[in-house]
Amino acid sequence: MTYTRKNQSRLTRAERRRFVDAVLSLKRRGEYDEFVRRHIDFYVADGERRLRVAHMAPSFFPWHRRFLLDFERALQRIDAAVTVPYWDWTRDRTPAASLWGEDFMGGDGRARDRQVLTGPFAHGGGNWTIKESVTDGAFLTRAFGNPPDPLDLPTADDVERALRETRYDVEPWDSTSKGGFRNVLEGWAPGRGNERWRNHNRVHRWVGGHMLGGGSVNDPVFWLHHAFVDLLWSRWRRRHPDAAQYLPLRPPQLGEPQYQRVLARDEPMPPWRATPGDLVGHEWAYRYEE
Repeated sequence: MTYTRKNQSRLTRAERRRFVDAVLSLKRRGEYDEFVRRHIDFYVADGERRLRVAHMAPSFFPWHRRFLLDFERALQRIDAAVTVPYWDWTRDRTPAASLWGEDFMGGDGRARDRQVLTGPFAHGGGNWTIKESVTDGAFLTRAFGNPPDPLDLPTADDVERALRETRYDVEPWDSTSKGGFRNVLEGWAPGRGNERWRNHNRVHRWVGGHMLGGGSVNDPVFWLHHAFVDLLWSRWRRRHPDAAQYLPLRPPQLGEPQYQRVLARDEPMPPWRATPGDLVGHEWAYRYEE
């Protein structure tokens, strides 16, 4: 039986409360921090000479789809009615958006130390202590708009440029790929300053604080952000039904630069046995209310 993921702006007050309560319950059980640690462990940059599956690689989309599914199933073991909502950052673009309400994600961090002081995930409430991170500090941090070098959230035009890409991914299958839906949407680009961050990456940069880097799962907005990224992959597939839905089809061979560093469609995707090809579709599990 499939279920529905909704735009966070359309959640009822009760749906918001149930989602937050389930996330907090997962945190109290210690399970939430296991998801944080998994993302940190699999956040491998393409400058490292080892397998990349979560970022800077073709498996960016299927890896996070499975990651989201695992998280959603954990929430549903607590409350079967809960699903992960998505944040459409091309529409809800300001700190005044309902997303950042005190009954949901809470707001920005204070200027002095970027500590989030409002909402259910504020450390002062006693329910959200950072335990797994790549930085020090027990409290959740944010810095909306990246004050030292201000930037805006991606626009609908930014997303449209990614959706127009006719190929799923292109060589060299990393952050330097010139074109391909995966890299354009993931958001690695040449240039300096804010020009380096596009789409998915720019959202992490805009939220700031713990949303930067491998420990980004410490901020629960991570899940809403990646649910929208997942939806955008679905839209790309609908727009390009005749395109290869995942590339590369064969593993890079010995002597090729990406040998044993990226996954082909039918190779097991750590830490699971599932392959990227297994995760191309999601209709068997859930749908999106658009």
